[in-house]
Amino acid sequence: MSDSAIRFAEYKGSYAKVEALPKGPMPEIAFVGRSNVGKSSLINFLSGRLGMAHTSSQPGKTQTFNYYLINEEVNWVDMPGYGYAKVSQKQRDAWQKEMQKYLAEREQMRVVCQLIDSRIKPQKIDLEFTHACLKGEVPIVLIFTKGDRKGRNEAKSNQAAYDRALREFKLSVPRQFMTSASDKTGREEILNWIEELLAES
Repeated sequence: MSDSAIRFAEYKGSYAKVEALPKGPMPEIAFVGRSNVGKSSLINFLSGRLGMAHTSSQPGKTQTFNYYLINEEVNWVDMPGYGYAKVSQKQRDAWQKEMQKYLAEREQMRVVCQLIDSRIKPQKIDLEFTHACLKGEVPIVLIFTKGDRKGRNEAKSNQAAYDRALREFKLSVPRQFMTSASDKTGREEILNWIEELLAES
């Protein structure tokens, strides 16, 4: 799936509950991460549609399952961010419940793309999410964000540290990608992988 292969990309709707999500066999690729990791920015970068996914400087802005139809063959799903958000504990618990339900029950979901900030050392909350997916046999890949060229050595060091932390769980390390929206890197690799994934479905 090259640059030119994204022929159609459109926001389709937002849903607060798993029960309300679109019906039908359309495959889904979910994007999830801490609430300030840059999910919307990555979706815009990958789709080549600046502004399609709404970005915000306020962590915790994504509070619903936001659907984007790509090439009329797959839905990309921007999931609620986990971690910091200026909302009540009750609301955070509700988000977590819906996310767990989606991961456990959503048959259309082909893979979860977990976004991780490459500029910082491994965070417990990220590791716990990766661990839970691997233990639950939820298909997952890791996408390290903000791997700008000027900070690439630090990004690679933090990525290696994340791998070491996962191995301590005695679990296999998932497939990974390093990206930078500002440097325009990682896009082709991810789009080609998505194309291969859909071809296998």
